[in-house]
Amino acid sequence: MTKRIVSDKSERVDKFLSENLSYTRAFVQKLIKSGKVSVNGKIVLKPSVKLRSGDVVEAEEMENKPLEIEKENKPLKILYEDKYLLVIDKPAGLTVHPVGSKNTDTLVNRLLYHVKDLSGIGGVIRPGIVHRLDKDTSGVLIVAKCDEAHQKLSEMLKTHKIDRRYITLVKGVPKPEKGVIDVPIDRKNGTTKMTVSPMGRRAVTHYRVIEKIGNVFSLVAVKLETGRTHQIRVHLSYIGHPVAGDPVYGGGTKDAELRRQFLHAYEISFIHPIIGKRITVYSMLPVELREVLNKVRKKWKKK
Repeated sequence: MTKRIVSDKSERVDKFLSENLSYTRAFVQKLIKSGKVSVNGKIVLKPSVKLRSGDVVEAEEMENKPLEIEKENKPLKILYEDKYLLVIDKPAGLTVHPVGSKNTDTLVNRLLYHVKDLSGIGGVIRPGIVHRLDKDTSGVLIVAKCDEAHQKLSEMLKTHKIDRRYITLVKGVPKPEKGVIDVPIDRKNGTTKMTVSPMGRRAVTHYRVIEKIGNVFSLVAVKLETGRTHQIRVHLSYIGHPVAGDPVYGGGTKDAELRRQFLHAYEISFIHPIIGKRITVYSMLPVELREVLNKVRKKWKKK
């Protein structure tokens, strides 16, 4: 099957396709080098080819291979399920899908054991995976069980029709206490770390302080408008209030005694892509985060 996409900005063809197809960038580069990608009707063989806005990119998608990922009988908390999709409650510390040499102990391994049918659009290593949460972020995550649901959910994500809300503990007190962070994000060259960059893709985060804990911490509600990698962590760090427990972007762990970043996806809401009714699913703040919150309240809350 050939996928046809029109570029909306100037960027590398491999980056563009990896962001618009459910493939890793490395896999997209293999597609390009094997002559399966064309730009404006001409085959390109270099992943570094620069696109311009309006360029028509066609990629011959690989046929799905039989799954070779091991099924694992490990806990999987399902919050909602029907024959088209499910919403799970991902624990912190669990990677969503196999990456590189890591092909065990991921959410996908557990899904393959517990769920009979998953969409094949994500390919061998991402069956059913519509979107992701960072390894150390917990909370609600949608998984597609058929290709139609997967395609429609992916489009809904791109057009901002899925509401995703998070709760986080950040360092300090953001000023203003309610606002919108609208700055582009890109990957740092040669790393897995993201950064604010004028060359990046637009990223929009809405935030609201719901509790001030002295002047040391704030409990903040966050709503994503876009869904870039590490978006909440990067944006909050950018305004000077990194997520507590996130040493990658300046949060550290010392004051809050955290073993993970304090970031939890507590709500997801969307119109069901097949049935048409609104689905809203909530996830309680995990016990370990509630315990941390109680500790910092006792230590820093003004009497």
